[in-house]
Amino acid sequence: MLSVVFFVLPLNKPPAAGRLAVVKWYEKDKCRDFVVQRLPVLGWLPRYKPAWLLQDALAGVTVGLTAVPQGIAYGIVAGLSPEYGLYSSFMASFVYIVFGSCENITIGPTAIMASMIQDLVASYGSDMAVLIAFLKGCIIALLGILHLGFLLDFISLPVITGFTAAAAINIASSQFKSLLGIPGRSESFLDSLIGIFKNLNQIRYQDTALGVGTIVVLVLLKNIPGRRVGNVFQKAGWLVALSRNALVVIAGAVMAYIFHVNGKTPFKLTGSMGQGLPTFEPPPFSTTFQNRTYSFVEMASAMGTRLFSIPVVSTIEHIAIAKAFAKGKALDATQEMIALGACNILGSFVRSMPVTGSFTRTAVNHASGVRTPLGGIFTGVLVLLAVSLLTSTFYFIPKATLAGLILVAMYYMLDFPTYVMLWRARKVDFFVMVLTLVPSVFLGLEIGILIGIAVNLMALLYFSARPSIQTQIEQIAGETVIIVTPEEAVAFPAAERLRANIMKLSGESECNVILDCKNLKRLDVTVAKNMKLLAKDLSLHDQRITCSNCSENVIATLRVVAPELLSAKKAEDNHG
Repeated sequence: MLSVVFFVLPLNKPPAAGRLAVVKWYEKDKCRDFVVQRLPVLGWLPRYKPAWLLQDALAGVTVGLTAVPQGIAYGIVAGLSPEYGLYSSFMASFVYIVFGSCENITIGPTAIMASMIQDLVASYGSDMAVLIAFLKGCIIALLGILHLGFLLDFISLPVITGFTAAAAINIASSQFKSLLGIPGRSESFLDSLIGIFKNLNQIRYQDTALGVGTIVVLVLLKNIPGRRVGNVFQKAGWLVALSRNALVVIAGAVMAYIFHVNGKTPFKLTGSMGQGLPTFEPPPFSTTFQNRTYSFVEMASAMGTRLFSIPVVSTIEHIAIAKAFAKGKALDATQEMIALGACNILGSFVRSMPVTGSFTRTAVNHASGVRTPLGGIFTGVLVLLAVSLLTSTFYFIPKATLAGLILVAMYYMLDFPTYVMLWRARKVDFFVMVLTLVPSVFLGLEIGILIGIAVNLMALLYFSARPSIQTQIEQIAGETVIIVTPEEAVAFPAAERLRANIMKLSGESECNVILDCKNLKRLDVTVAKNMKLLAKDLSLHDQRITCSNCSENVIATLRVVAPELLSAKKAEDNHG
């Protein structure tokens, strides 16, 4: 309708008042579209159908049954009290309803985020985790508002794959002691292995049996056949498989409680949690930990590179999950970054640790048939009920049960098909993955990803400086010429090498040279300048070089920098 109005206006030439009204209507419509784009809830809520409510409720409750045990587990991984994971889950669920553009996504604490803040929490206390969530949210939201999400494109699949594998290994190793009942915690992969071998005599068979049993049960439940749409047995199997995390945690807590009632404590327990809901207050910009007060500047300085690596990793993780579950729809990456930033910023007001998209819970949400982000209300309410009513119950959750749950989750984070694909498709990408994975395991995740990015950029620059070039000798209009055809783009790092190769070829054959630019969409000044110098060098041997099949962009550059390369129109026309 809008296009018709503007098509008719010039023909009929309405009065100025009419044109002004149309312009105002157009501006109002654009403003409305912008508001809906930035607050997606205004787009889907008016179209909401009552029939969707049951599906969203089922999906939200099912996700909540996964979010509660995972929230407790990831809070422990981060070195925080278990309730911090739950605080993170409910606020993110509510905020994403308003700002989120993908109905499948669920945001909350994740293993990678927990692992990246673990040592900071150990050194500075829980306030550090809350402040990181706030600052991370501000950075991600700012990047989204400025449309700088394209910077993440410089982090390749091999780097992400290696980083994720390393995170899974580190997090799994941190749970070995809890699985075996050995006291203490591990700071790194090596520290975990050393701690186990030094404390073999402290291994508790009760915790080990419970932890191993939890792993076995989780794997078996995951593979129960079932369907969301089917007969009663298929639906039951599907529901049991989806809620397996909650089932094993409940079973472990019930066992521990029965033993407690009978005066026995065979398992190491999670222990007490904070009572009730958190207060709504600004994030801490200073903290006191172990009788020492740290200012905001000291806390921010202690974060170091993680002040930037955590937002980057979080955004990569979230966008990757959103793309995987977009179901062919166009993904608004800018809006997703704004939504992720808002979840972290508002979450920090209720003592949330850093959050991002969760692959496990998003997969559960998708499998449950969710229709809109409204399912987050039911997830958030269920988590709130757990925080407010079940804190005394969480005391009896065995650490070995949570360790088994985390180990299984980390195993499924290892993407073996992608490792095989990288090896078969391109060995360079496989080694980039390895050079990200190994430092991340032994030196730390933030150092590992920086090394991976650096190695990947070095590989990119190396191949950019050595593009593939095809050469052949042909007869054109009775003249023998060398045709040089770059098989891909030629950028400034390859300028000198291209010049040297052409000089070598022309010296061996003493023929004129035609540079076939059919594969070049553009040419930078450095390459054009080197071609100009090459033309002068060849002229000393009574040879010349001309360019053929040039695009408009290439011609525009050569016309300014090296017009002589375009002067031999005959050679260009004959070859073109």
